[in-house]
Amino acid sequence: RLRLVQHHSTGFLWSTSEEKMEERGQWSNKLEFILSVAGSIIGLGNVWRFPYLCYKNGGGAFLIPYLIFLFTCGVPVFFLETALGQYTSEGGITCWRKISPLFEGLGYGTQVIVTLLNFYYIIVLAWGIFYLSFSFSWDLAWSSCNNTWNTENCVEFQRRNISANPTININATSPVIEFWERRALRISPGIDHMGSLNWDLALCLFIAWVMCYFCIWKGVKSTGKVVYFTATFPYVMLAVLLIRGLTLPGAGIGIQFYLYPDLGRLADPQVWMDAGTQIFFSYAICLGSLTALGSYNKYNNNCYRDCMALCFLNSGTSFVAGFAIFSILGFMSYEQNVPISEVAESGPGLAFIAYPRAVSMMPFSPLWAALFFIMIVFLGLDSQFVCVESLATAIVDMYPAVFRRKNRRELFLLAVVLFSFLMGLIMLMEGGMYVFQLFDYYAASGMCLLFMSIFETVCIAWVYGADRFYDNIEDMIGYRPGPYIKYCWLFFTPATCIVSVNKLSSMMKHLGFGYVFDLPHPFSTPPSKIDARKTL
Repeated sequence: RLRLVQHHSTGFLWSTSEEKMEERGQWSNKLEFILSVAGSIIGLGNVWRFPYLCYKNGGGAFLIPYLIFLFTCGVPVFFLETALGQYTSEGGITCWRKISPLFEGLGYGTQVIVTLLNFYYIIVLAWGIFYLSFSFSWDLAWSSCNNTWNTENCVEFQRRNISANPTININATSPVIEFWERRALRISPGIDHMGSLNWDLALCLFIAWVMCYFCIWKGVKSTGKVVYFTATFPYVMLAVLLIRGLTLPGAGIGIQFYLYPDLGRLADPQVWMDAGTQIFFSYAICLGSLTALGSYNKYNNNCYRDCMALCFLNSGTSFVAGFAIFSILGFMSYEQNVPISEVAESGPGLAFIAYPRAVSMMPFSPLWAALFFIMIVFLGLDSQFVCVESLATAIVDMYPAVFRRKNRRELFLLAVVLFSFLMGLIMLMEGGMYVFQLFDYYAASGMCLLFMSIFETVCIAWVYGADRFYDNIEDMIGYRPGPYIKYCWLFFTPATCIVSVNKLSSMMKHLGFGYVFDLPHPFSTPPSKIDARKTL
């Protein structure tokens, strides 16, 4: 169609009424893809979840179920999603439309999960930025009881020997816990008391979203350049913290507990479920992000070799991070003269309670605190902006005529960021931690990811055809991968996931944060008590 536009001087000119559609874009080189995927999969779970699970579930023996799930589910699905994106050059929804329109709902499912992840995952970055802002002080705020938020039960102790001090207050709390609960979270008694917004955390969340937006606002053009720093800098920090941890007294105690094998724990089904869920979380599979990142590859890129290298890097990072974390926990155990079981934490409890307490015992504690929280921020930032990028890619690929125009993608991305920021504010209220726990437990639960994995492998292996997809891969990379992955798609991956879903269903527990809240049961008249406060 043509429209009439007025020239700036005289007369009129004919011009097209539709602007030229922008190109989809590609990675400038292989390294940008490698670093982007590495930044996506190597995140907070590698540092604060895998080491604790390894310690809790039998030390070195935990590696047995971990490796079984890795090679039956992790690697095959990781390669499937990456190759699917590269072959179709489409995002997480339209790729399934090309393979089998009947399974397009898989794409919508992954993007629903990613949308929910965008709401709450970045909250951890806000906490990290908040703690980082308190690290630039010689006297760390969580190392003493002389602050306005401390209670009369606050007790400063570097070493604790209860037998030598029988008069110790049984209600004693450490300053690091009071800083976390009373200063950072300002946590309310329960989810039914949401309270007011923590404006300082809201500012930290705003900063986190600004960083995230400008990392991806130009698509792969900006993302490909940013990851040179954001994906590599955490490794520098991890190396520094590892060297520091190994030189501390008591480090050997922690490493012994981390690795000492207890084969008897393998009889516990929970050990196997922990291994499976860790694989799904740490490899970012069934989220559509790998498909989105792979879709920007050149058609003949050797994605098989890339995936094998990335899987090795991811699990290797988790294993090495355990030495950095448990050497510090061993130091804490040594300094406080308590069993390591009393200082070992997982999740936010490690990042915002155990580790801050540890660095407060070290010389030059502000330096180590700052390095640790910088690492936390960058580990989370990569994973976060890749999630947002995968959502944007999926929507833009669905409506290219609408969004692949000048500045429209940037404006759409800005709308996504603003909406996600506003949703995240709920979790920064005084009762927001309970909402965060609900999102963390249900939004991207292991059950959801297992179901997605079952349907993805069934679609590719049985509906589209495993041999047919192998032909597509051969067309891209020039050779057929070994039959092992094909048989995983056909049999081992769906079978493993079905067994895991069945077992998880029988093992599900009430979510909690140490607080019991009455909610009506949907299928009964009397109220059922749901534990809505979980001890970190």
